[in-house]
Amino acid sequence: MTAEGRPDTFARRSWFGRVADLLLPPLCLACHRAIADCDQLCAGCWRDVRFITQPLCDRLGIPLTYDTGDVQVSAAAVADPPDYDRARVATHFMGPVRVLVHRLKYQDRLEARRLLARWIAVAGRDLIGAADVLVPVPLSRKRLLTRRFNQAALLGVELERLTSVPHAPLALARLKDTPQQVGLTAAQRKLNVRGAFRVPAAGRDLIAGRRVVLIDDVVTTGATADACARALKRSGALSVDLVAIARATDLSRTADEWELPQP
Repeated sequence: MTAEGRPDTFARRSWFGRVADLLLPPLCLACHRAIADCDQLCAGCWRDVRFITQPLCDRLGIPLTYDTGDVQVSAAAVADPPDYDRARVATHFMGPVRVLVHRLKYQDRLEARRLLARWIAVAGRDLIGAADVLVPVPLSRKRLLTRRFNQAALLGVELERLTSVPHAPLALARLKDTPQQVGLTAAQRKLNVRGAFRVPAAGRDLIAGRRVVLIDDVVTTGATADACARALKRSGALSVDLVAIARATDLSRTADEWELPQP
C-alpha cells in the first residue's frame, strides 16, 4: 500500500469478488473508466491528484518550500494563528478530488467515502494516532434534512473503522443554519460562523479532558474549523486538531501567502 492509499499490487480477491468483478467490473471513482480494483482511481486520475506532503506548516498543514528538519510554522500561521492546534489535509481541492467531494456532498454519491477516508488517515496519522475522539463538523438540522447525511460524519465512521479511534458524531452541534460559505470573503466567513457551534450537555463527557480531532471535508480559510475549535475548547477539550480531505487554495501563490489576513 502506498502512502496515499493506492495498492502497489492487486490484492488477492475471494472467488465471489472475482466473479462479481467479471459481472460488474470496478470503475474509477472519478471518471468511471474500468479499473482492476474497487474503491480506487484510474492511473490518469491518480496523476491529477495533488497530495499535500512534507514539508508542512505544523499549525495550518499547508506545504512549505524548504524542509529544515525541525517543526516548522508558516508566516501565515504566525500572522493569524488558528483556534485549532494543528491541521493535516490530504490533497488540494482540484481535478478529480473536486469531482469526488462534490458528488459526496451534493449528489448522494457515497462510493468514494472509503478512499477519501484512507487519504485522511494517512495525512493525519500523527494527529489521529494521539487522539481520544473523532468529531465531525456538524450540519444544521435543516441542511441535514436536505442532504440526508453529514459527509464529515460518514468520513468519521470510516476513520473509526480504519484507526479504532472512537467517533462521536453528536458531540458537537450547529446552533444556527448559517448561509453557505461559498463566495464569502475570509472576514465574512468568520462572521457567518461566529457562535454557530456548541457542545450539547450529552456530549460534554466525551469532550472534557480529551484530545479531539475535528473532521471536515474541505478547508478554505479555516473559519468553520476555528468556530468549532472554540466551542470544543470551551467545553474542556485538551486540544483540537483538524483533518480534512482537501484544501481550497490558489496554487499560483506561495504557501506562506495562503492564509494571511487581508489588508
